[in-house]
Amino acid sequence: MVDPAKTADHGAPDSVRAAPQRTVVVLVNALALAGLLYVFLVAIAMFGAAFKMLGSDFSARLITTTANPVIGLMIGLLSTSIIQSSSSTTSIVVGMVAGGALTVRGAIPIMMGANLGTTITNTLVAMASMNRRSEFQRAFAGATMHDFFNLLTILVLFPLEMSTRYLERTATWLSEHLVGSSGGEFPNPVKDVTMPAVHAIEDLLTGPLHLSTSPAAVTLFVVGLVALFVSLAFLTKLLKKLFLSGSENALTERMRGNELMAMFVGLVITVAVQSSSITTSLLVPLIGAGIIPLGPAFAATLGANVGTCVTALLASLTGTPQSVTVALVHLLFNITGIAIFYPLPMLRRIPIWLATTLARKTAQRRVYAIVYIVGVFFVMPLAFLLLDKVMRGR
Repeated sequence: MVDPAKTADHGAPDSVRAAPQRTVVVLVNALALAGLLYVFLVAIAMFGAAFKMLGSDFSARLITTTANPVIGLMIGLLSTSIIQSSSSTTSIVVGMVAGGALTVRGAIPIMMGANLGTTITNTLVAMASMNRRSEFQRAFAGATMHDFFNLLTILVLFPLEMSTRYLERTATWLSEHLVGSSGGEFPNPVKDVTMPAVHAIEDLLTGPLHLSTSPAAVTLFVVGLVALFVSLAFLTKLLKKLFLSGSENALTERMRGNELMAMFVGLVITVAVQSSSITTSLLVPLIGAGIIPLGPAFAATLGANVGTCVTALLASLTGTPQSVTVALVHLLFNITGIAIFYPLPMLRRIPIWLATTLARKTAQRRVYAIVYIVGVFFVMPLAFLLLDKVMRGR
C-alpha cells in the first residue's frame, strides 16, 4: 500500500519547483510580447515618418487646390494615404479653416476622404501575413472591413451633405455652444515611447550616413517594413501560444456577447494613444491569428473611429468657431455612420461581408490585395484629380 504521507512529501517539492518555472515562463513571455509590440509600433511610426518626409508639404499644397466636393473628397483620401495619418490631414484642414484659407463647406469632403485614407495603415499591416493563406484571409478581412465601413458611410453621407448640409448645419449649431470652452491635449504615451527610436534612425540616416531626404525616407520605409514583417511573424505565434488554449471557445463566446464593450475599449485605447491606425493595426494580427472574431473587432474599429476625433475636437475648442465646426464634422461623420450601419444586424453585416468576400479573393490570388490598395488609395483619387485638371484646362 502506498503511504499518502510519503506521496504528499514527494509531491510537494515538485509543485514548489514548478511554481518558479511557471513564473519564469510567464515573465519571459510577457517581456517577449512587450518587446515585439514595441518593434511593431515603432515600425508603424516609421511608415508615417517616411511618408511625412516625402509628402507632408505635398499634402498641404494638394488640399489648397480643392475646387469641388468630389475633388475635395479625393484630395482628402490621397493626402491621408500619402502621409498615413488622418490626424495630420485634419490638423492641416483645421488650421486652413481657422486661417480663412478654406471654408467649412470646402473642408467637409476633405474630412470624409481623410477618414477613408487613414485605413491604409491597417490594410498594409495585413499584408505581412501574405505567405500564410488562412491567416492572411482573416487579417485582410479584418483590415478592409474598416475600409468598407468608411466607404459605405461616404456613399450615404456625401450626397446627403450635398443636398441638405446636414453635417455643416449640425456642427455649426453645436460649435456655437462649445466655443469658449477650454481645450486640452492628452498625453500620448505611445508616441512618447516610439518616436525617440524613429528620430534616432532618422538622425542616423541623415547624419552619419549623409542621405538626402528622399533616399532617407525610402530607407526608413524599407527598415520599417522589415521590422513590421519580423515583429508580426513572431507576435502572431506568441499570441496564439498565449491565447489559443483550451479556453479558446469560452473566450470567443464572451467576446461575441460583448461587442458594445469592444466598441468602448476601441474608443478608450484610441483616445489614449491618439491614433485609430494604431488601434486598428493592433487588431489585425489578433484577427489573423483567430483570437478575435470579426464581429467584436468591427465594433472595436468603430469605437476607434470615434476615439480618433476626440483629441482633435478638444484641441480645436481653443480655436475659432470654424475650426471647432470642422472637428465636429469629423465626429458627426463617424457617429452618424455607426448609427446607420451598426444597430441593425442586417446592415452591420454588409461591411463585414464585403471584406470577407474580398479577403477570400485575395487569399486565392495575392496580387488582388496589391491591386486593391494601389487602386483605391492612389490610382482612383489621382485619376479624379487628373480628370479635373484636364476639364479645367479646357
